[in-house]
Amino acid sequence: MNTIPIQLFDTESSTFTYILIAPGDTQAVIIDPVARHLERDLQHLERLGLTLAYVLETHTHADHVTSAGRLRERTGASAAVPGGCGIAGADVQLEDGSTIRFGADEEILALHTPGHTAGSMCYLWRGNVFTGDTLLIDGCGRTDFQGGDPQALYTSITTKLFSLPETTRVWPGHDYQGRCVSTIGWEKRCNRRLSNRNADDFVELMKRLDLPKPKLIDVAVPANRELGLRHES
Repeated sequence: MNTIPIQLFDTESSTFTYILIAPGDTQAVIIDPVARHLERDLQHLERLGLTLAYVLETHTHADHVTSAGRLRERTGASAAVPGGCGIAGADVQLEDGSTIRFGADEEILALHTPGHTAGSMCYLWRGNVFTGDTLLIDGCGRTDFQGGDPQALYTSITTKLFSLPETTRVWPGHDYQGRCVSTIGWEKRCNRRLSNRNADDFVELMKRLDLPKPKLIDVAVPANRELGLRHES
């Protein structure tokens, strides 16, 4: 059975969107869709003969606007979001340990991984973990806005994600260097922000990053709290 997700990319924000297909079924789930690619994503579903069951968000994004609300309108899918992100109007508010069921007997496990934002979630499905901005390939999300907390991020990654089997495939929310997938084992050994670094060192590193404010944050965050429905893409 094919359990490799379809990975789609937005060149403007370097955001990955994922389509998960229930093996032997026509039901699918999409993770972190981007507003400007609404028609592209719908065409993928149509070409493959898929019915969208859920739209999942890993957090309230600051760098792009979601198409979750529009996808729900067009497909009848349910919108499931992290319960701690203040995303109004979603059909399902997820908590740590919540399960999303689709297809005949498929289950996606929601893992609350605060740190990048207070409500950030990762999703575990069939040996794949979709990490949003919590864990990136050879990096991690920033922690300086939306309730970010470097100590919480370190704990989320090292105690929750790094406790998964090392063969678990890591599918990040972004990549800026043309990479698409990693593994938990590789990130534990080689991630430059985390490998061989204790919590105090990690917190100090994150506090020194001094990153510029995301260009779209003032537009994207309010729009995404409404599932993207109050934004003209």
